[in-house]
Amino acid sequence: MADQQALDEVVRFTSELIRIDTSNFGGGDCRERPAAEYAAEQLAGAGLEPILLERTEGRTNVVARVEGSDPAADALLVHGHLDVVPAQAADWSVDPFSGEVRDGVVWGRGAVDMKNMDAMILAVVRGWARAGARPRRDIVVAFTADEEASAVDGSGFLADHHPELFEGCTEGVGESGAFTFHDGGGRQLYPVAAGERGTAWLKLTARGRAGHGSKVNKENAVTRLAAAVARIGEHTWPPRLTPTVSAALTEIAALYGIEPDLHEVDLLLDKLGPAAKLVEATVRNSANPTMLNAGYKVNVIPGEAVAFVDGRYLYGTEDEFRATLDRLTGPDVDWEFEHREVALQAPLDAPVYARMRAAVEEFAPEGHVVPYCMSGGTDAKQFSRLGIAGYGFAPLRLPEGLDYQALFHGVDERVPVEALHFGVQVLDRFLRTA
Repeated sequence: MADQQALDEVVRFTSELIRIDTSNFGGGDCRERPAAEYAAEQLAGAGLEPILLERTEGRTNVVARVEGSDPAADALLVHGHLDVVPAQAADWSVDPFSGEVRDGVVWGRGAVDMKNMDAMILAVVRGWARAGARPRRDIVVAFTADEEASAVDGSGFLADHHPELFEGCTEGVGESGAFTFHDGGGRQLYPVAAGERGTAWLKLTARGRAGHGSKVNKENAVTRLAAAVARIGEHTWPPRLTPTVSAALTEIAALYGIEPDLHEVDLLLDKLGPAAKLVEATVRNSANPTMLNAGYKVNVIPGEAVAFVDGRYLYGTEDEFRATLDRLTGPDVDWEFEHREVALQAPLDAPVYARMRAAVEEFAPEGHVVPYCMSGGTDAKQFSRLGIAGYGFAPLRLPEGLDYQALFHGVDERVPVEALHFGVQVLDRFLRTA
């Protein structure tokens, strides 16, 4: 059981990490080193020997290993990223980098994505040091850079250039799972992630004949691009159920006494009511146009026009995704991956999943643990290159009315103190027995 100091420290660590501005603007514009040094200092205070690693100056990662009591057991990776997305202070009720603690709530960028989990990890391992406790398995702790962009300076760098630090790790836990989802009817669900859609950020390029804006031009690059973007944006992707999503639909339907017809997914989602939010973004692939760039003067038809699309694909569907994009873009528009990462699928029958479920149920007996698939991606994608099965498990008990998922990258990001206390207790229980 986590002690009172761990409960106090998780709040302080969350607040102090938020005050270290690690905004990731993309294109290498970020500096995680101050936060990495802070995390390393706390780990060293627990008697560990953290290693600081950089691919690029200032883009710092931290890795440490906690020795387990069973030398025959596989190791477990616990990871969190140190960077955050930018915040526009004028839009917020508080300074987004103040780490203010007010009325039992910690405010600021990173409060849920994901300096809260970083703080939980630090509080738990420091609590073990005070108690002289050891987990059953070796626990490899990793705090990464660059998750909010390409991860090339973070988990990608670690997986590709320092795999020895993760020797023996067969499974990993990271962000976005085991949070309270209130269904509006009195039920509390705790979704634990066992899969992620793949990332497919696309660049579309249309080429045509440049010319005067007053002339007839049947080879207008802007027109060609606009048509392709409209086709992509209006396309309805067919349902494609992975094992994780099928299990999620089946278990959630059982809570409501609904016979799940997985051949009529949209009808089933309608029957699930608010709980459908946990699943609806992951029953099919998606491709959303997000950026356009064409031309330099109103009376000049450009020879090239470019668009960007945020695509996501389910495990096992990448070939179908590519073929669909070929068809939707047509013969006059080329497309390529601006950034691509794999889709993930982790087993639900693994002992580690059962232990995550048990840890949540011990501290939230009123809750219902269900599997789910993340619509986006995490560092688990890069760590999967090392054969590490990734799960989303950053436990929080949240009050009704606080839309946790809307707080990711949102305005007035915040986390209740009680949620952090719950997270430390659950994480401590899980990591000791995992």
